[in-house]
Amino acid sequence: MKTIEVVAAVIRAQNKVFATQRGYGEFKDGWEFPGGKIEEGETPEEALRREIKEELSTEIAVGGHILSVEQDYPSFHLRMHCYWAEILKGELELLEAENACWLTAEELYSVDWLPADLEVVKTVEKALKGKETKE
Repeated sequence: MKTIEVVAAVIRAQNKVFATQRGYGEFKDGWEFPGGKIEEGETPEEALRREIKEELSTEIAVGGHILSVEQDYPSFHLRMHCYWAEILKGELELLEAENACWLTAEELYSVDWLPADLEVVKTVEKALKGKETKE
């Protein structure tokens, strides 16, 4: 089974995080943290800055690594590296996603997360509630 390596940004502002809804592909309509594939020669942080610029027309500062998730899907294995991020410049313009929203800790489970992102949500919820744990 092929492995796809991706990065995801947990963009945080005013104790909320930004989530996007996929507008295309096999997982259309599922909710996720924005990001994408790491290209050859890129560090995860470089890939994340590039992907957010391409998908949301926004420049971000990549913060600390939250966790990496391994998830099996029917046709591939996903390895997703998740990082905290802050907006440096831009307005989070949806260039690929069909919808997006800012979520508080209490609202995190109000959207239908994709399986790999659901793992991240548990850690993000603790951080938003001020109970950040080191993994």
